[in-house]
Amino acid sequence: MKPVRVLVPVGFGFNCEEETSAAFRMVGAEVDQVHLTDLFAGRAPLPIPGYQVLAFVGGFSYGDHVASGFVAATRVRAHLQAELSSFLANGGRVLGICNGFQVLVRLGLLPGPEAGPHDFVPRAALANNDRLGYRDAWVRLGADERSACAWTRGLSTLEVPARHGEGKFVVESDAALARLEERRQVAFRYLDPAGQPTEAWPHNPNGSARGVAGVTDATGRILGLMPHPDAFLYPWHHPDYARRKKEIEAQEPGGLAIFRAGVTGI
Repeated sequence: MKPVRVLVPVGFGFNCEEETSAAFRMVGAEVDQVHLTDLFAGRAPLPIPGYQVLAFVGGFSYGDHVASGFVAATRVRAHLQAELSSFLANGGRVLGICNGFQVLVRLGLLPGPEAGPHDFVPRAALANNDRLGYRDAWVRLGADERSACAWTRGLSTLEVPARHGEGKFVVESDAALARLEERRQVAFRYLDPAGQPTEAWPHNPNGSARGVAGVTDATGRILGLMPHPDAFLYPWHHPDYARRKKEIEAQEPGGLAIFRAGVTGI
C-alpha cells in the first residue's frame, strides 16, 4: 500500500512544522512541507486534493495580528477555498494544533455545519484565556470515546503540553455548545486530577466552558485542539518521566497516538 501523503503548510509564523512532520513520519506517512506562498501560487508537489491529510501546525501565523489565526485563515479562504472543498469532498482529513486550530475555526472548518459540505462560515472563536497571558504547562485530556472523530479512535485519557494565550473555545450560546456535545463533536476535554471535565485553572488553562480542549466536525475527519500532541512523541518528553518511567513507557506517548489514529484506515 502507498503511504499516506500529508501536506504541512509552513511560513509566515507557523513554527511547529518539524515536530509535526516527524510525528507523521513516525507513523508511516510521507510529508511535504510547502510554504504558503507556494501553495497560493499552485507550486506544491501535488494539488491539495492529491493529499490525504492536511495539517495546520502551531505557531504565531502572521504574528497573530487582529486575532490568532485570523489573517492566515483569511488568506487561505481567499486563495485555496476551491481546492480545500475538493480535498474535503475526496474524504481528506485535517488536523489543526494550537494556532492551526485557531486557523480552522476562523476558516469555518470547525465546528463546521451540522450537515452538508463545508461552507467556510465561522461558527465559533478561540478567545483570550480567562487568566490573561500565555500559559505553558502540561494538561490532562479526556477523549470522547463515542465520538466519530478519526483522530481519537482508541484514545481515552492522555497528557500533553498546552501553550497558548488565546484558547478559550466560544460559540454563540450554551444551546449551541450543547448541540456540539450531543453530536459528539467535543473530541477532547480538560480533566482535573479526579478525571472530571473542568473549567478551573490551572487544569483548564483557558477557561473553556465544559472543559472543551478540542473539537471535530460533523464528519469526524477534521480535528482541532489547543494542546500540542506534536510535543509528546517519545516517553522522555514527559516531565514526570524519571518518576513514572515504567508507567509512561508502558503505553504509546499520547501525542503520537493521535497521529497514528489519524492516518489509520486511509
